[in-house]
Amino acid sequence: MSDARTLRAAILSALEETGSPGGELQPGALYIPLSHLRALRMDTSVVVGGRGVGKSFWTAVLQSSTLRGLIGSPELDGVEVRVGFAGRQDIGHYPNADVFAAFIDGGGDPCDLWRATVLRWIAERAQQSVPMASWPDTVAWLKSKPEAAARLMQRRGDWRGLILFDALDRTSNDWQRMDDIVRGLLRAMLWIQSFPGLHAKVFLREDQAQRTVFNFPDASKLAATRAELVWARHDLHGLLWQRLVNAPDPHGECLCAMAYATKYDGVWWLPDAMKRESSTQRALFERLAGPWMGSDRRRGVPYSWCVSHLADGRGQTSPRSFLAAIRQVAEDSGNRYPEHALALHYESMKRGIQKASEIRVQEMAEDYPWVSDLLSELRGMSVPCDYAEVQARWQARFPDGPQSIASLRLPAQHAERGWDGLREDLQRLGLIKTREDGRIDMPDLYRIGFGLGRRGGVRPRNRAP
Repeated sequence: MSDARTLRAAILSALEETGSPGGELQPGALYIPLSHLRALRMDTSVVVGGRGVGKSFWTAVLQSSTLRGLIGSPELDGVEVRVGFAGRQDIGHYPNADVFAAFIDGGGDPCDLWRATVLRWIAERAQQSVPMASWPDTVAWLKSKPEAAARLMQRRGDWRGLILFDALDRTSNDWQRMDDIVRGLLRAMLWIQSFPGLHAKVFLREDQAQRTVFNFPDASKLAATRAELVWARHDLHGLLWQRLVNAPDPHGECLCAMAYATKYDGVWWLPDAMKRESSTQRALFERLAGPWMGSDRRRGVPYSWCVSHLADGRGQTSPRSFLAAIRQVAEDSGNRYPEHALALHYESMKRGIQKASEIRVQEMAEDYPWVSDLLSELRGMSVPCDYAEVQARWQARFPDGPQSIASLRLPAQHAERGWDGLREDLQRLGLIKTREDGRIDMPDLYRIGFGLGRRGGVRPRNRAP
């Protein structure tokens, strides 16, 4: 019993900061799935991933010389890294959404603004003065003095640089304008590649990459370097244990021994068997949660049950959702089942899914306000269900059609095509899926948070009667 309580306390300590972006990254939090190594290579220009899969995380890691050294890639040694755009504003280093809006309204090409962003970095590094009173001033100098600008870019010396672009949905609240801005950035990246030693990496959301941003000459050169950020089940468990073994002392001590971790430069690292689908990895999670989701195998295996119930409509589970769920499981187990022989109770697993779903729905509402308005109308329904029932709910709430759904930022992309267009948008985002018989289904990751039921499934909290 005391062992279970000790493990539970260690889990809560290790995952205390889960879902709290903006804090300083610690080396012990670094876990690199093999599939992500390509995304971190210098010659990979386009990295694509959904919400919570690591785009901003890797942007932060690449900015840190300490963390870059832990990646184990010699090509990153000695490279100088600059942020060319991110969710956090830094008007001296890159334009914000208002600057882009005014510049484009004035007839400017967003590609020139991105080139000016790189030029300011190179000028700063070369200790050469260029106009910086405003972003249009920098662009004007770049355009009026092309030879001077080219010479500045070419005489960088022997240092190598990498400039990163993240959170590009923050450049505009309008899809068409954002597409123009992102397309301009990708064109500017080809320009950057013409200078030896300079590299650029852009992190795109899946919906951005699926649009028309690659519709320009030579875009295939960038598309050929594209890498996807995906997480296999064993990677999620590997990440969990990397966090657990590096829990603050004394919490991490018992977990290190369990996971056969070794210490190097003050950080605990997992053996290879804990980074892949192995009997070792499965057995270790069983020590935390047991072999079954109940008294026998019929209700599922905790090792796989949690990951599968957090997958979106495309079958992808994000590390953010997984870690948030596990933390909630530990907290709920301690509150409801303090005498349980294991650290994680199988009934608490269900509440962990509920918590992760609520968080994911809140995140989706931030990114796509129209999604929350649309799917909230389905509360109380059970899935799978006929598409006609879903459409009837939507039509009753929005009698003037999909285009009447208000959205302060990034509205539904295909609203002009009616309800079928919105269904396609929801499927692209992984919120729903259409079964072979035409019925609409919704993964638990969203179903629970939006208050829909499923026969035999995890129930939403405060489910409407």
